[in-house]
Amino acid sequence: MSDDVEYMHQSIAQSIRDHGIDTMFGLVGDANLFLANHFVSACGGTLVPAAHEGGTVLMAQAYTQASGKVGVATVTQGPGLTNCFTALREGVVARRPMILLCGDTPVTAPFHPQNIDQREVVKATGAGFEQVKAPETASRDVATAFYRARKERRPIVVNIPSDFMWAEVKHQTVVFPAPNAPTVITEGSAHEEAIGMIASARRPLILAGAGAVPAKDNLIALAERLEAPLATTLKGTGLFKGHPNNIGYFGTLSTAGAYDVIGAADCIIVFGALMHIFTTDRGELLKGKRVVQINNSESDVGRFYQPDAVLVADAAQTADNFLYWLNEAEVAPSGFSRELPSHDVSVHPKGDPEKSTDGCINLEFALDRLNEALPENRIMLTDGGRYITEVWCRVNVPDPNSFHMSDNFAAIGQGMQQAIGAAHGDPTRPVVLFMGDGGFMMGGMNEFNTAVRTNRDLIVIICNDSAYGAEHIQMLDRQMDPSLTEFDWPSFSEIARSLGGQGIEVTSPKELEAAIEAIEARKGPIIVDLKLDPNNVPRMRI
Repeated sequence: MSDDVEYMHQSIAQSIRDHGIDTMFGLVGDANLFLANHFVSACGGTLVPAAHEGGTVLMAQAYTQASGKVGVATVTQGPGLTNCFTALREGVVARRPMILLCGDTPVTAPFHPQNIDQREVVKATGAGFEQVKAPETASRDVATAFYRARKERRPIVVNIPSDFMWAEVKHQTVVFPAPNAPTVITEGSAHEEAIGMIASARRPLILAGAGAVPAKDNLIALAERLEAPLATTLKGTGLFKGHPNNIGYFGTLSTAGAYDVIGAADCIIVFGALMHIFTTDRGELLKGKRVVQINNSESDVGRFYQPDAVLVADAAQTADNFLYWLNEAEVAPSGFSRELPSHDVSVHPKGDPEKSTDGCINLEFALDRLNEALPENRIMLTDGGRYITEVWCRVNVPDPNSFHMSDNFAAIGQGMQQAIGAAHGDPTRPVVLFMGDGGFMMGGMNEFNTAVRTNRDLIVIICNDSAYGAEHIQMLDRQMDPSLTEFDWPSFSEIARSLGGQGIEVTSPKELEAAIEAIEARKGPIIVDLKLDPNNVPRMRI
């Protein structure tokens, strides 16, 4: 063989670099070892070695959100893929464009012990499947996967039979232009009907979701013209922070004051939001109101609530269009924002340290104090558990893109992996992860050392009630013995130190201050273990 011979595994690795990707998350095995090696040794890429295959997929998903690039992960055949099942489903529900390069057993070895129909496994998760059809098509197949990931906004699994890996090929650079749907401005009867509802409203309110984040300034201009309050969904968190019209969350996470404002509104103008059951409090918050929904995806309209008027359109340009017609028609401002209370209705009442029980700290107080003390330029992630709604209500983020929700599939134990991915996606900022004790034991512990090995700036706050909290409450509500939901865990602070990081336990306000000092002086990943009374943790706000 001459030195200039190229092989398919090299072509695939180079195809990843051709798409501007210099970081890949992986766990190597027989069927993906050589492409991962070439990505590092010859393409100048970095491989982040995870401890579990599912972790690679979750890391790549958070990398996508933090970096704006398509995250890439790689795993081996058979159990390497099946270990990614829940993580792939998370990416589908969260709409995370990413690529999973998955080796497969040789097509000539149907009785291989790791053989499984990988297409059917992937299909069951809702992710996309792209087959490498032949060695000579590999670079084009990878390019197609990147295109599909962006266009379909979901993970795409690239299936690579291992008996192709050493086939001789001539690499061709193939990169398809990013899909670019034209911006839509509405007109006609639907548009006129929506304008009429807004113009006639006496107390309009503007609600923004994740799809309206780029339209922030346009929505503020419309709100100021209408003198309308501004609110967000969970995934729009922090979008209007600091604006005098801001009332914070719309839905079950709202403060009592915000609920009153929402109750007084007569028209809700919704930009870029699905109007989930928790956003609308199962429709209760929208009763007796006119609802105008603007979304650039027709499939996202009417999934949870049927609005009175629908515009499938761009949020920013539609807001500008509304503003133009309001001015043309000389519609008077509503004056609704002038009715807002003098205090900030977006902020929940402070927690009381005196409500702590012996050996535990009050969760609301601890979160309020951490919100003040944690680095302001943080990226924040939350794992699943009953504590999370309290975190969402009390711990701020600089902007919606700095907030990552890791349990879109309602699966706990996925936060640590995504925190590591976010820390690689934007290494200039500290990453703060809030997770429960069950989530840490399920998926956090096995990847904390990955954060240590890769030297990430990661602050982990474990809300530790020594229980599966949501289930604990259900047992108590039915006067049943909750012992099946309770656990005698090992010391998480000691685990953190044994895995190469820092760890500190908090059972009192004084120890919380010591933990804050440790966070400020951190040299690497740190775990703060908040000891909570399982019978004194607020119920979820859902």
